[in-house]
Amino acid sequence: MEIKKILWPTDLSENAAAALSYVTSLTQKYQSEIHLLYVAQDLGHHEAWYGEFNAEHIAKLRDWELKTAEKRLEELCANHLEGCPLYHKHIVIGDPAEEIIKAINKEGVDLVVMATHGSKGHFRFGSVTDRVVKNSLVPVLTVNPLKSKK
Repeated sequence: MEIKKILWPTDLSENAAAALSYVTSLTQKYQSEIHLLYVAQDLGHHEAWYGEFNAEHIAKLRDWELKTAEKRLEELCANHLEGCPLYHKHIVIGDPAEEIIKAINKEGVDLVVMATHGSKGHFRFGSVTDRVVKNSLVPVLTVNPLKSKK
């Protein structure tokens, strides 16, 4: 088995970080490049907002989220991925599961490593992870952060 490209989708939550040790270990073992993917949800398609909340407010929120994600991905790479041969950061807007599947195909990754629960995950298996596992054409290694905390 050759693993030349690994995709790590992260919502930058503590739960998603549980996959980091697997990502770095696999990347170093196979000398793979890693693709970090952060997906900002498209707030333009969100349900009605309470009060005065127009397109300008949505644009400001989106800009803040994208800048914050860029900064946090930079910190993550600098602090934890120094030993990785090559890494790429991707920030996109859309439905998380759909964008992960698009990235798998676009980047030609060989393996996806992701946590079973993201920032909102209180269920046994996260809905984004579930959709990725069911629709990915490449293997998906899932890491249960709730088990790794014990």
